[in-house]
Amino acid sequence: MEVERTTRTQQAVALPAVPVGKIKSFGPFGPKYEVGLALRPVGDTDWLVEIKLIESGETAEYRLSRILDDPEAV
Repeated sequence: MEVERTTRTQQAVALPAVPVGKIKSFGPFGPKYEVGLALRPVGDTDWLVEIKLIESGETAEYRLSRILDDPEAV
């Protein structure tokens, strides 16, 4: 399902497929995080996505391209 979000310039932007709710890790041995919602586009090809670090509960922004490259946590 493709959803559109209106930006400040009232331009419709298609939201990317984000694995919301998935638990991933920064590389094979890094800390675990939960994937949140897409926040805003970065350039023409990437998005910033909210993530929540499992151990601390801290939230941060992380590039979707990196999320897609990170492994699912075990």
